[in-house]
Amino acid sequence: MFLLRGSVVSLAWRVDGRLLPDGEPCTFFVVGGRVTWEPVSRAETLVDSGWITPGLVDAHCHLGLRTGGSPVTSAGEARSLAAADRDTGVLAIRDTGSPNGFPELDELLDMPRVIRSGRHLAPPGGYLPGVAVECSSAELPAAVAAQAAQGHGWIKLVGDWIDDASGDLLVRWDAASVKTAVQDAHTLGVKVAAHTFSEAGAAMMVETGVDSIEHGPGLSIELLEEMARSGIALVPTMSAIATFRSIAAVAQTRYPRYAAHLRDLSAGFGSLVRAAHEIGVAVYVGTDAGCDIRHGAIAQEMLALHRQAGMSPAQIVEAASWRARHWLGLANLTEGAPADFVVYDTDPREDLAVTRHPRRVVLHGRVVR
Repeated sequence: MFLLRGSVVSLAWRVDGRLLPDGEPCTFFVVGGRVTWEPVSRAETLVDSGWITPGLVDAHCHLGLRTGGSPVTSAGEARSLAAADRDTGVLAIRDTGSPNGFPELDELLDMPRVIRSGRHLAPPGGYLPGVAVECSSAELPAAVAAQAAQGHGWIKLVGDWIDDASGDLLVRWDAASVKTAVQDAHTLGVKVAAHTFSEAGAAMMVETGVDSIEHGPGLSIELLEEMARSGIALVPTMSAIATFRSIAAVAQTRYPRYAAHLRDLSAGFGSLVRAAHEIGVAVYVGTDAGCDIRHGAIAQEMLALHRQAGMSPAQIVEAASWRARHWLGLANLTEGAPADFVVYDTDPREDLAVTRHPRRVVLHGRVVR
């Protein structure tokens, strides 16, 4: 039997430690699944030391896809994937496109909070088979309106994909239709995440004013500067781009142009992400779990950002925790906020590897690890 989200968590917990981002010693309490900074008598000590951060966010994840990209077919399977993410300290997920969003998981207290983007919207033949809603340029505005009407808060556009005829990445939609669709989404109060690999795809999506670029190895310095000016975020999915070389090896015989393009795109990606951060683009941490990356890989992605893009551990923890939560409209550990937090033995801003082994994971005021 699972506790539902409307259930009351009756225990009162005391939490002592050093709370990030300040890192100062603190004491707060958890009552009814929420944080209070007012003293609570007879509270049981849950944490007596350690480094505490608001729950981590996987800003690019697919709960409705198995590793390899095939659709998940049951809520039970989706729940097990979400649990793998949760146990690493990921207490909020931005699902950037899934054939089934499994909203029934939202009722369970042991499941991360999920911010959905609905189904991918892609041109005909322009994404993984059976995953996206496929639509032509002319059909795109109506498809955007249909996804926006589901109330997810985000939609996902696929800007480019491998094309059999040309043997390389191809942008199939026209820019005018995409711009209209993005404007329509914004009018409806919905943000737009855009998948891009190629240079042309990145240029089209940045120029049409989307809210986030997903992946983005085809970005240029000029596009990064425009992203910084316009407030367009980047979720680089370092671990996913690292698979380009193995994908290229498989594709070499049939699609040599595509294989060479993937190798070129991946070669300088770390430097590109470093430049994005230095220019002032908001960079967030996303694993792309459910495609070529397993669920539960947030620490791997954080370490990749450090090793390949040169972001400091402190910058990466910020991007994975309190800054990502603020971006997505989620509370941090303020008075009355949901008690979603992770406890580490050492300061992750100094020892990023500690994110592989959280000591405690607390979600909705319940210890889940």
